[in-house]
Amino acid sequence: MKYRLLGVISLLAALSVISCSGPSSAAPGKLGRISPEKAGMNPEKLVRVDSVINKAIGEHLIPGAVLSVVRGDKIVYLKAYGNKSVVPDTVAMTPDVLFDMASVSKCVGTTLSFMQLIENGQVRLTDNVKMYIPDFAPWTDPETGEEVDITVQDLLTHSSGLAAYVNVNRVASLYGEPCPDSTMAYIATQVKRNFRPKTDYLYSCLNFVTLQNILQRVTGEKLCDYAQHHVFDKLGLKHTCYRPAETRPDLMPLVAPTEVQPDGLPLLGEVHDPIARRLNAGNSGNAGVFSNAEDLSVIAAAIMNGGAIGGRRILGPKTVEMMARVPADNAPHIGRALGWDCCNGSYSIKGDMTDRTRTLDHTGYTGTSVVMDLESKTAIILLSNRVHPEDKGNLARVRATVSNIVAGSIEE
Repeated sequence: MKYRLLGVISLLAALSVISCSGPSSAAPGKLGRISPEKAGMNPEKLVRVDSVINKAIGEHLIPGAVLSVVRGDKIVYLKAYGNKSVVPDTVAMTPDVLFDMASVSKCVGTTLSFMQLIENGQVRLTDNVKMYIPDFAPWTDPETGEEVDITVQDLLTHSSGLAAYVNVNRVASLYGEPCPDSTMAYIATQVKRNFRPKTDYLYSCLNFVTLQNILQRVTGEKLCDYAQHHVFDKLGLKHTCYRPAETRPDLMPLVAPTEVQPDGLPLLGEVHDPIARRLNAGNSGNAGVFSNAEDLSVIAAAIMNGGAIGGRRILGPKTVEMMARVPADNAPHIGRALGWDCCNGSYSIKGDMTDRTRTLDHTGYTGTSVVMDLESKTAIILLSNRVHPEDKGNLARVRATVSNIVAGSIEE
């Protein structure tokens, strides 16, 4: 069922669907502001990001964007550019706009939640997936018949060999939609395992749908509820949630639309990713989080400061260190940390001047990205709705150029 008109928001609030609860009461979690000069950055160099982002808007790569630059535990630059929407109406972008985070959800929703399970002793990186999903098939050597089980670490580092995606139309035709349990069963038993775990890299949304299901079986909570209560609320975030059309109708006026659908209206408050939207009803390990630049700045600051910010802790320092480390038993060329890209040789989003081994980053298909240089404690959060009104445009060079400008403005 699609809910895209703001006029039905009050009705949505009353509907009982597959619910994910909204946030519990908590004091607002916000970072303080500081000038670039006081943060050891050159403002004349930093402001050059404006021309790069405005050029991307002028070339119709994106309708608009919001940029936040964080240094340590303070925001040093927060600015909105262009428009939030151009269909059905043109509405200017503002710094508080919420974006469909797409695959950045893998990091700020699934990974941070899963790191808590590991920290609490509920799951181990070395655990075989079949400990939690008994029918989860191993990789089988086509020549010898040897079977190798896939582990939690393999899922987090995209070294499991699972196929990148599923044919959503096929799965929906087999099981209907939404069909979260059947989707997991399909991944467990039908999806191809492409290589021996830990020997190669294949970015896969299915890894994180599997992590979602492990978390749900261990905790007894939906991922969307667990992440809301134990990550977003714990940090005091007021503009971060799953399924805002149903859980946070008060935020809907701030949500940026994504792709225009066949009926001529864009998706609004519903996740763009088809697995997350059609098969998992918005509660999905691979996508589904909606957030804004200020809330993501809090998350980034917490990670860069050892798992806590403003007296609010979501992870211990050792857990953050583990999350940021490339596992030694993975093939060296994989270069993925736990849930985040780190040093796998793809530097497009990080630019050329961030630390090669101490920078975590991730992109989202809709046009979102987060870069965190743990060495200089500098985060670059660039949010856009690239897929509005149409799914086109490439932001790789824009992201890299913005990263270079920010890194180049650091003087101390």
